[in-house]
Amino acid sequence: MNENAGYKKNLFRKYRIATSIFFFIAGLTFSTWASRIPAIQTKLHLSDAGLGGVLFALPAGLMISLPVSGWLVSRFGSRPMVIVGSVFYPLILLMLASSTSVLQLVLSLFSFGIMGNLINIAMNTQAVSVETLYGRSVMASFHGLWSLAGFTGAVIGTFFVSRGLPPIIHFSIVSGVSVLLVILSYKFTLPHDIGHRQRQKAFVKPDKKILLLGMIAFCCLVNEGAMSDWSGVYFKNIVKAPASLVTLGYVAFTSTMALGRFLGDSLVTKFGVKRMLQISGSVITTGLLLAVIFPYLSTATAGFFLVGFGVSSVVPIVYGLAGKSTTMSAGAALAAVSTIGFLGFLIGPPLIGFIAQAISLRWSFTLIAILGFGTALLAGKLKLNK
Repeated sequence: MNENAGYKKNLFRKYRIATSIFFFIAGLTFSTWASRIPAIQTKLHLSDAGLGGVLFALPAGLMISLPVSGWLVSRFGSRPMVIVGSVFYPLILLMLASSTSVLQLVLSLFSFGIMGNLINIAMNTQAVSVETLYGRSVMASFHGLWSLAGFTGAVIGTFFVSRGLPPIIHFSIVSGVSVLLVILSYKFTLPHDIGHRQRQKAFVKPDKKILLLGMIAFCCLVNEGAMSDWSGVYFKNIVKAPASLVTLGYVAFTSTMALGRFLGDSLVTKFGVKRMLQISGSVITTGLLLAVIFPYLSTATAGFFLVGFGVSSVVPIVYGLAGKSTTMSAGAALAAVSTIGFLGFLIGPPLIGFIAQAISLRWSFTLIAILGFGTALLAGKLKLNK
């Protein structure tokens, strides 16, 4: 009996490590591209406005492919889809690096968005199944690996830039390492998804619980998108930070977001998912209001620390709950929640810009803080099976 239990424990650990590797590949690939955007902009002589228009091709590909990706994962299973996505996603980096025209870059970014979404839905479906096998929260640790990979990719990118290596060499190295990781780990992926098993149509109407989870993700990702695009501007124009410390707010945010994800599973186990979502929403709002009311270097940095911690656990929790839906397959449910949530990530940055232009940047951050508290309010409406 003990021997059988030991075998299962070892098998589950292999599934978890393999899934973690795919999260790492996804985070490393995305941050690798992001680290060389200035070089691509210079190569194609793009203005800031031109670059902004080109970059929209990535989320366009992601949004358009969301329902199709959910259907593919539901129809064929997450294992083949995560393998396909994890091979082609980093390989598209080579297309991005070798683009010689704006049209070629747009098409490459559109493909990058499609493959990025496929690996996102597939690896989260794998993660939901692994979490089911463990019988406790482990989802946050996977997303923590994604954040750690993002940091790793940024560091590697900084190193290659400092050495003067062109993007094509940088991207080739990362692509080669990523494909090698897929070859080494694909055998240990979970062969069959666990949970609801029924043939899915390409488009499935989400139920009320999935819509509610999507709105919780929306309120959180509005804040995450705002932090990604506007934290530096806030520190420069409102906090009046020295030029060398303009990125301090974003560093504070990303560091606690990564740390919070590695601590998230134990916190969810201790407090429960609903209570943790309510705490997260409250911490997001507290952090932003601290930075708005006291726009000084120390207090704003502390506020952004809190926002990062508040944001960290929301998406892993929501994905974990969506993947256990009893009315939809894990892939379809994750696609539905991702669609609603990602709209928040897209809407947040321009919303801040419009309000900042009309009134002030501090007022726009106040509105984002209120939306962040929506995470806590909506979590109170969740009905969870005990």
